[in-house]
Amino acid sequence: MYASAPLAPRPFRRVALGLAALLAALLVAGCADSGEDPTWQPGAGGGGTGAPVTTSGPKASGGASASSGGGAISLSATGDIIMGNAPSRLPAGGGKGFFDSVAQALKADLVMGNLEEPLTVDTGAGKCGANSTRCFQFRAPPEYAAHLRDAGFKVLNQANNHGYDYGPKGYDNTQKALEKYDLEHTGAPDEITVVDVKGVKVAVVGFSSYVWSNSLVDIAKAKTVVAKAATMADLVVVQVHMGGEGADKTRVKPGTEMFLGENRGDPVKFSHAMIDAGADLIVGHGPHVLRGMEFYQGRLIAYSLGNFAGGGNSLSNTGRLGWGGVLKVSLKPDGSWAGGSFTSTYMNAAGKPTMDPDDRGLGLVTELSRGDFPKSGARLDGQGKITAPTGG
Repeated sequence: MYASAPLAPRPFRRVALGLAALLAALLVAGCADSGEDPTWQPGAGGGGTGAPVTTSGPKASGGASASSGGGAISLSATGDIIMGNAPSRLPAGGGKGFFDSVAQALKADLVMGNLEEPLTVDTGAGKCGANSTRCFQFRAPPEYAAHLRDAGFKVLNQANNHGYDYGPKGYDNTQKALEKYDLEHTGAPDEITVVDVKGVKVAVVGFSSYVWSNSLVDIAKAKTVVAKAATMADLVVVQVHMGGEGADKTRVKPGTEMFLGENRGDPVKFSHAMIDAGADLIVGHGPHVLRGMEFYQGRLIAYSLGNFAGGGNSLSNTGRLGWGGVLKVSLKPDGSWAGGSFTSTYMNAAGKPTMDPDDRGLGLVTELSRGDFPKSGARLDGQGKITAPTGG
């Protein structure tokens, strides 16, 4: 779909990207209009201070680690996660064992998910008014962060359309809840979250089309964030909430996607640009359905991992809307591909993620990857093993 040239070796690439990021930052600083809501103050909760933020303490400081000669590490990721909707639509038993069915599939050196709801008490700032129609707001109790920890999650993305459902206080409460259970968060403006994974530094950066996150619409600015992340870590993972929503939104096509009057980004253009800037893996979510995967410059792009969990029937599990999966990849410290797989899941009647013996998600992703990306699409076999296309 887009022509590409082979990537330069990682060490040279990191130096070049760092210089490019500095130049781009200077250019962006001179731009007048960001297109963002002028009433929103970046410092009003949510970690958006306007300055880069890292969240792993000492492990996040300094340059990239000297582990480029080491072995591969495994990373797993899911799509949208809602564990319930307080106060009246919460899972039985306080959510205990919510992820038990899929815990084995999630296992990896680093487990990531898209947290599609705040973990907070009612702040009184819910976005849906008493007379709202077709407005959806979610929250789960702060202690539900323990369920994420128990399932093996390590990094949760907040860059999505529900991250601010209960305002700045709800966003801040979510971060505190995650931190209480030793979980990392990412997605606030300029936030670069670096974790140490078996001696390999991994930077995770979240993007969406909303002002409480790094912008996927402002690609020039997004490239500076990713380029900076590439100077701080061996591997860079982009979590991105992009694309229109609905059962009919499985296809990936070039161009901007709109939904309810909102610009939800140009998934192909954004993803390719982030890899050009230094990303090694793109994890997409947002459409509430699975989408295809492709390889670009040797890096995997998963355009949407669909719905993973919708506790309390917060998300529709009708047909394709109920299918999701676990993406697992192995990457070497220089960013090169070392293998991957996709495991099908579905949301059961209670909205819990459940292993799918019929592999419906795998069948759909396989079909979409070949159909939408005839030359660059990921190849998946009957067991879900992912390989790059010949010459991809």
